[in-house]
Amino acid sequence: MAESIILFGPPGAGKGTQAVIISEITGMPQISTGDMLRNSVKNNTELGKKAKSFMESGLLVPDDIIIELISERLKEDDATNGVLFDGFPRTINQAVILSSIVDISSVICIEVPDKEIVKRIVGRRMDPETGEIYHLTFRPAPNEIKDRLIQRKDDNEVAVINRLNSYHEQTSPLSEWYESKGILTRIDGNQSINNVELEIKKLFKINGD
Repeated sequence: MAESIILFGPPGAGKGTQAVIISEITGMPQISTGDMLRNSVKNNTELGKKAKSFMESGLLVPDDIIIELISERLKEDDATNGVLFDGFPRTINQAVILSSIVDISSVICIEVPDKEIVKRIVGRRMDPETGEIYHLTFRPAPNEIKDRLIQRKDDNEVAVINRLNSYHEQTSPLSEWYESKGILTRIDGNQSINNVELEIKKLFKINGD
């Protein structure tokens, strides 16, 4: 069983950006359970049918369905040398089950203070025509498209705080759980994207040049 990597952190921590970099460095495919669920539903697979009823009811998809989905994904050719889990597991129970089907060699946690997360997410704006994401402070949109930008409904402060509370309640405990196994690395995500990238590259002994 090839060894795999887990990347996690609060919403808005920049996991997506860094996941692409880790994937490029290691050659491991990035696995997002959210994407896999949506694809399964879209392709009307047996697992997709099972998951669809939960998703349409606004319920969390049960762990056994997610793990079955992951097991299927791990059989694909590109997963032979391990995979990068992005945003999974979310709970210690999921981590325990995952450890029974795959060896995890490294867990990377990107840490950002709640106050900064709220600022990052609440300031996000999306261009509905292109799907491009901008930020009022960190990545202002060109003047000619500013008027058409929208704020996604779950990017308001109340929704963000609820998501953070859920993260601290369910996912934060993974840090200590994986730390006790000696495979956790904490990355300070409260710095520039380039500096976070440099820290990630150092983990894999790659110069940032």
